[in-house]
Amino acid sequence: MIARTLRVAADAAERAVLILSELSPAGFEERESEGCADFVVYGTADDLPEHSALRRALGPSLLWIQDAEIPDDWSERWKTWHQPVWVEVDGRRALVRPPWEQPAADADTLELVIDPGQAFGTGGHDTTRLCLELLLGRPAGGSLADWGCGTGVLALAAARLGWTPVTAIDFDSAAVEATKTNAEANGIGGLTIERLDLTVQPGPLADLVVANLILPLLLQVAAGMRQAPPVLIASGLLRQQVDEACAAFAPLGLRETTRSESREWAAVVLEKRS
Repeated sequence: MIARTLRVAADAAERAVLILSELSPAGFEERESEGCADFVVYGTADDLPEHSALRRALGPSLLWIQDAEIPDDWSERWKTWHQPVWVEVDGRRALVRPPWEQPAADADTLELVIDPGQAFGTGGHDTTRLCLELLLGRPAGGSLADWGCGTGVLALAAARLGWTPVTAIDFDSAAVEATKTNAEANGIGGLTIERLDLTVQPGPLADLVVANLILPLLLQVAAGMRQAPPVLIASGLLRQQVDEACAAFAPLGLRETTRSESREWAAVVLEKRS
C-alpha cells in the first residue's frame, strides 16, 4: 500500500478537490498547512493516479508529489488522523468523535459517533465544524435538508437538536450509505437519506438548508434554483469566495446575516428578508 501525497498552493485547494474527486473516486485525505494544502491518496501502485496525470491536471499549482509505503501498523496510525471535534456555542456543546475515542463525560453534550470509513472523515474539516457551530447557534425547529451530507454529521446533529423532518442527500452513493450506517449506529431514525445529483435536480427544500459544498457547485445550484429556502447555510468556501457565493443567491431574495470563519475557510448564513 502506498500513500501518495500532493502539495498544492492554498489558492488551488478547491481545484485540487475537484480533480482528485475525478482521478481518485475512492477517496482522499486533505491536510491543511500555512500557505498550502496537502492531499493524500492511498492505494496500490496500479490504483493510484499517475504522477504525470496529476501534473497535467494541476499544472504549476502542484508544488510536489511524494510517495511513501504505508507501514504494517497503518490501520492503527490511520486512526490518529481522526480526532474528536468539540464545538461549543452559548453554552451548548457538541462532540463528534470516531468510535475508538472516549465518549463525553457530560450527559448534556450532543454526541455523535462517526466512523470515517475510507473517504469522508469525522467532521474535523473547518467547513463542517463551522456549519455545526452555526446550527448550534440557532433555535431548532422545523425541517432541515443537508445538501452534500458526506458521513451525515450535520444531518444527524440536526436531528439530535430537534429539527424534523431531516433530509440528507449526496451525489456519492458511498456517502449515502455512510450516512445511513452512522444514523443507525447513533440510534437516529426517521431521516430521509437519498442519492441526488444537484447539477441535474434541485435539492429538497426545507425551513433550513445546509449546503456544505464548494463554490462552483454552489454557483451552479444557485443558477438552477427557482425557489429558495427561508434560511440557507452555505459553506465549503474559502474566505475570498464568500462574497461571490452571496451574490449568486441574492436574486433569490437571500441576504447574508451571519459569517463565520476558521483559518482560510468560511461559512455564511443567508436568509430571506421580508
